[in-house]
Amino acid sequence: MTILLLVAFFCRIKKQAAMAAKNKRKKQPKLPPGPATMPVLGNMHQMLMNKPVFRWIHRLLDEMDIEILCLRLGRVHVITVASPEMAREVLRKNDALMTSRPASFAWRAFSFGYKNTIGSTGDQWKKMRRALASEILSPAMECHLVNYVYSHCNNGTVDVRHVTRHFCGNIARKLVFGRRHFSTPTPANSGRALRRNGDERREVADFLDVLVSLEDAQGNPLLSLDEVKAETLEIFIATVDNPSNAVEWALAEMVNNPNVMKKAVDELDVVVGKERLVEESDIQNLTYLKACIREAFRIHPYHPFNPPHVAISDTIIAGYLIPKDSHVMLSRIGLGRNPRVWVNPLEFRPERHLNNATSTMVLAEPELRFVSFGASRRGCPAVSLGTSITMMLFARLLQGFTWSIPPGADKIELQESASSLQLSKPLLMQAKPRLLLHLYELDRL
Repeated sequence: MTILLLVAFFCRIKKQAAMAAKNKRKKQPKLPPGPATMPVLGNMHQMLMNKPVFRWIHRLLDEMDIEILCLRLGRVHVITVASPEMAREVLRKNDALMTSRPASFAWRAFSFGYKNTIGSTGDQWKKMRRALASEILSPAMECHLVNYVYSHCNNGTVDVRHVTRHFCGNIARKLVFGRRHFSTPTPANSGRALRRNGDERREVADFLDVLVSLEDAQGNPLLSLDEVKAETLEIFIATVDNPSNAVEWALAEMVNNPNVMKKAVDELDVVVGKERLVEESDIQNLTYLKACIREAFRIHPYHPFNPPHVAISDTIIAGYLIPKDSHVMLSRIGLGRNPRVWVNPLEFRPERHLNNATSTMVLAEPELRFVSFGASRRGCPAVSLGTSITMMLFARLLQGFTWSIPPGADKIELQESASSLQLSKPLLMQAKPRLLLHLYELDRL
């Protein structure tokens, strides 16, 4: 009898333990939805068969009707987020758990060994972020843009892509090296020997001088040569691609929509007039122009994703488990073209940004309904610089010229490239000067 009671007792204990384990499994959050995986490979075979990968990922989001997607590449989970609410969970609520970056050959090569602001982590990231945020320079916008376009517009159509990248490249060179171009050789003895000679080291002329002049508390150079090179490369890439792409797309959309173009030009005529060129100080008052650029960033981002954030521990996002070491990416396309958030998301309508606008409209989107310059503690540390470059480029092109569709075409074809998000072909348009002649000559001085 005693043996039977013991057997019954142990059977009951075993049953209760099994039920507890089952309930625990039920309560444990699941991974975000995603396609079926293969052992070891995960979804890597599908990724290799579907190029470009970013279009395949967004096709999965649409076909599965979801706003968060999980792919497994080998042992790594890659999570794509296309919802503003989930994006805010990632970059605000769980920001402290999403501060790491992937370790890969591409990241290491791009960042000279994880030494720039974007690719570094931990103390290295804090060091580079402080250096960049505290010492970043604002270049004088003596861009010669209006004169450059003026000298080309009499020869037929203007290649807007070339013009915008030319402008951004000149601004980057002016910012980093103190000169817009390299038509004359730099004297060998005029290098960056500003570091050691007392007060002379503070007589810096450009961003590169600032970087090599920084010192730590002991008076030693703060940044190594690789750190200086990594940060310089980062500035060049960030300065050229994003602003030029946004302005090219904005002009392409606006020339197909004359009412939007007229509103933007009318605002420039009221705020600035035609007697002088637009300046940086005018940007704060150009609300409609900023709405146009916000709309271009929303629909036509240059990059399909933000740089991935790596989870440093298991995390819960929107009720889903995000395992440690997962790569979490915000989809710029998914956020900016989300039909749940935006009415007629593919329609270029700047007025949608004016509903709750104030006189201090900014290009960044605080609610993460789209991404322009990044967000969170790992966001772009030079948003004001990016805003100035983008808006000066856009405003001067609109103020200086009347833009129209080239002869023989009914409209600009707004077709994305098969392998990227930029226009499939460089934007070609007719430009007709609309200011007094001396302003074009003045811009050349």
